[in-house]
Amino acid sequence: MVHSRPWQITGGMMRQKDISLQTSPSTLNPQPLNPSTPQPQMSISKDYLNTVLRRLNYYKELGDKTFTQLNEWDFHYRPNDESNSIAMIIQHMAGNMLSRWTNFLTEDGEKEGRKRDEEFEVRQYSKQQLIELWEKGWACFLHTLDSLKKKDLKKTVYIRQEPLTVIDAINRQLAHYPYHIGQIIFLAKIIKNKSWQNLSIPRGGSQVYNDTAEVKDPAKKY
Repeated sequence: MVHSRPWQITGGMMRQKDISLQTSPSTLNPQPLNPSTPQPQMSISKDYLNTVLRRLNYYKELGDKTFTQLNEWDFHYRPNDESNSIAMIIQHMAGNMLSRWTNFLTEDGEKEGRKRDEEFEVRQYSKQQLIELWEKGWACFLHTLDSLKKKDLKKTVYIRQEPLTVIDAINRQLAHYPYHIGQIIFLAKIIKNKSWQNLSIPRGGSQVYNDTAEVKDPAKKY
């Protein structure tokens, strides 16, 4: 199933205006500096936000490519009673994203209306319903990230009434969401077994991959 991804954000769409640092001349081939010539500049905060967006778009793509390999039943498979199904993980991630990133700068990230425990209940959602829930959570999250400006990064936000900086809140989710996507992929590999289509470098293929002329960091395409 192919899904359009209007929410997808690239580094070129960022609009932050930041304090910048001059890059240093090469230590190998130092060139004399002409004060009248504008020097290359790099915005630290813009680079940080661009990098976060690239990484998260890449991890979302891993989830998207996993879902295309699964049928309806696969989403609800659980290895045992203590394990979450892929459906449950999607329910949880979407619930977290909508709670954390709706009115991100002005309201507590744990919304009063969120029912976190229900995110881990068995529900008979179809594959299409689960993907729509997945897309809704990501759209909220990525739209909010794209709207952040330099001045916002040092602000304080709250999650369950505990303060943390905006940067820390972003880093928290940069670790949280890929953690769950890894669980999704692991479950999918168990389900599909030998029919699983690899999403990264295939086993035994590292040297061949290293020798290609392709860009090695897949997140750079965003």
